[in-house]
Amino acid sequence: MTGTGAVPPWLRRIGIEVLGWVLIVVGLAALVLPGPGLLALAAGLVVLSLQYAWAKRLLASIRTLAFRSAAKEVRTWPRIIAGTLSGLAVVSAGILWGIRPPAPEWWALGDHWWLPGGWGTGAALIVSGLTALALIVYSFRKFRRPRTGAHRRPGT
Repeated sequence: MTGTGAVPPWLRRIGIEVLGWVLIVVGLAALVLPGPGLLALAAGLVVLSLQYAWAKRLLASIRTLAFRSAAKEVRTWPRIIAGTLSGLAVVSAGILWGIRPPAPEWWALGDHWWLPGGWGTGAALIVSGLTALALIVYSFRKFRRPRTGAHRRPGT
């Protein structure tokens, strides 16, 4: 060790690998369960890229595709509005899932099939929706450029 508070290299390496692979597994699970699966996968790759060149290469290509997609999604106002409404709908679904109102009369299945999961599922949905809204704001600020002719005075 180089200092009294330094982490041994073998412990750092194991910590990076465990954290990276746990994030990858959680991300894969969140692709089919409520939660920000793609973000967890990306976070796992970020952690693993500290240790592996293959993760760094994969992360670079994913970053390029993600920025290209983000720029495309904030090009028009209908896309921005649709994305914002979708994020708000996911947050609303999470709140509804957490509150778990009684099953309505039209619900044909048993009551135990009405919004199962409680606040665990609801919180995951809320986090996913808020993450989507934050990404929309980030993409809007980073990629949405004001039109060059929008600020010209008439006659100039």
